[in-house]
Amino acid sequence: MPSDSAADRSGTRPVAVLIGPPGSGKTVVGRALAELLGVALRDTDEAVEQAEQRSISDIFVEDGEPRFRELERQEVAASLASHTGVLSLGGGAVMDPATEQALSGHTVVFLEVGIADAAKRVGFDRSRPLLMMNPRAQWVRLMDARRPTYERLATLRVNTAGRTPQDIAAEIAEALGEQQ
Repeated sequence: MPSDSAADRSGTRPVAVLIGPPGSGKTVVGRALAELLGVALRDTDEAVEQAEQRSISDIFVEDGEPRFRELERQEVAASLASHTGVLSLGGGAVMDPATEQALSGHTVVFLEVGIADAAKRVGFDRSRPLLMMNPRAQWVRLMDARRPTYERLATLRVNTAGRTPQDIAAEIAEALGEQQ
């Protein structure tokens, strides 16, 4: 539930923050939702890549996961404080205690997905560093570890199984309208 903070009154907070595992549709649904609401989408993974001028996979390989997580934490904090549209977080961003705390009071949408739909969407390719070795088993392991956090943070849960991004975005937009 949104809080009544100074950030709320000045309009400097995202209308919705999308979370979920790889393949849940955070970026694609985020685009559809942003278009539907007439606001901008900010994807924190894309923002980190742009700022660093290299892919997340390259950051993982060259600097390690801890450095990527530090960059991610900084980007999420800055985006939560300044972005007024739809914000899509990387799948593991919510596992950082500072990020989890920063999400308090925001409208957080957990995009739920099963492994079959996730596999179709991402193909478990090499652009996802945490899914490189035995991607299906890794995805299940990540989801088992992250699900409790996704569920705890969510102010709205949306099942994405077999649905179009536009249908999912419409459900979220309707729910956002009801929250106001």
